[in-house]
Parts: sequence; structure tokens; C-alpha cells
Amino acid sequence: MSATLVSFLYNLIKIIRKYILFKSKKLLIFDLDGTLIDSAPDLANSLNFMLKELNKEEYQLKKIREWIGNGAKTLVKRALLNKKDIENEMIDDELLDKALEIFLDHYKKNGSLKTKAYPDVQEILKKLSKRYKLAIATNKPDEFVKPILKKLSLDSYFDFIIGSCDKVKNKPDPSMLIYITKKLNIDKKDTLMIGDSLNDILSAKNANIDSILVSYGYSNSEDFIELEPNLTINSFKKLEEILL
Repeated sequence: MSATLVSFLYNLIKIIRKYILFKSKKLLIFDLDGTLIDSAPDLANSLNFMLKELNKEEYQLKKIREWIGNGAKTLVKRALLNKKDIENEMIDDELLDKALEIFLDHYKKNGSLKTKAYPDVQEILKKLSKRYKLAIATNKPDEFVKPILKKLSLDSYFDFIIGSCDKVKNKPDPSMLIYITKKLNIDKKDTLMIGDSLNDILSAKNANIDSILVSYGYSNSEDFIELEPNLTINSFKKLEEILL
């Protein structure tokens, strides 16, 4: 048997094992922005409104997409500093608080004007909800999550929904995912995290939960493929093949 054939068979067995592993799960936890919904146009609209109010430069949607994924405060700070990597950057607290207030107030009134579900999301969620418990773990402020899901007619598919709040730390901390498993009384080994960002894969890894990375979202999946999610997919419809 040639080395090429051996390698092919080895990889095929690995894929088959993964699919068997996924279908044995009981709980699927989804990220929201960049995974289930494309909210970037509305986030960009509110962000640019805030920047205009503060007499600062506004930005194109393409650039703002790259800043999404770490919650509202981080998004606003990135816009004020015009950079994604802000870990060691200082900013005036009063300015940040004012900017965040303007952004949240505008987004609360305009957060679902152009936001839409990605292709096949509603159809696949409906099917998945008949076999699995479904939950959402997002760094989007908790108060905005359910209204958006309701407007998109996605809210009825989920057994538990949690956004950024005082109960748990944001992803990549594992506490949000662990909190969900405890609330739904499902073991971590029976849980699967599905998301588009570094935070999603890291939070799953930190919680010792298996994960699937979706490559169509806001993050460049190639930048953190070394974190080794259990699988990477390029469309939400692929979940139908993997999980059903």
C-alpha cells in the first residue's frame, strides 16, 4: 500500500470519527454575530454615528467588520483608536464612556435595520432544535440579543441565550460556556461550540469543549487555525451534513 493511500485512509478515518463525535453531542452553543447573523451594517451605522457626534473620522464597513467580536466597549475603543490590537493602548476613560453611551443608545434604536441571518440559518436551526439543545453565547450586550433574534424569527429555536452581562465574563473566558452547560444540565463532553472568532475557539478550548469554526464570519480563520478547532466549515448548511 502506497504512502499516499495510507495518508488518505488515515485522514478519512479522522474525518469519520469527527462526524461520529459531533452527532453524539446533546448541546450546541452558537456565537451570534458573524456566525448566525450579519449585524455588521447596523453596528457600523451606530459606530459612525458615534464618531460623527464626537467630530472624529468615520470608517468603511469593511474595516469595521474586522473590529467586531469582543463586545461593544472594545468595538468603540477600536474605533476611537483606529486599530484592532488595543490590548496595551491607553484611552481617556471619560471619552470612552461618552462614546460608548452614544453608540449603545443609537444601536438600541437602530440595531436591526439591516441585520440579517446568514443563508440557511433559520432552516438548519429548525432541524437542529428537534435533535439537540441549542444555546447562544455572545459578547454582544445582553439587552440587544433577544430583540434582534425575535425580529429575525430565530428566538424560538434556543433553550438558553446569554450575552455580555454581570453574571459571567466575556469570551474567551470559559465561564459563559460553563454557565450554559450548568443551566441546561448537560456535560461539557456532550457540548459543541460553533463560532467564527478567536474568542469562540479559545473559550471552547478553555472550557474543554469541542468546537467548530465557521470561516465565513468576521474573523480571518487562518490567523488562529493553530488553535485547532475540531473542524472548520465554510457555510452554515454544512452543519446539516455534520450534525443531522
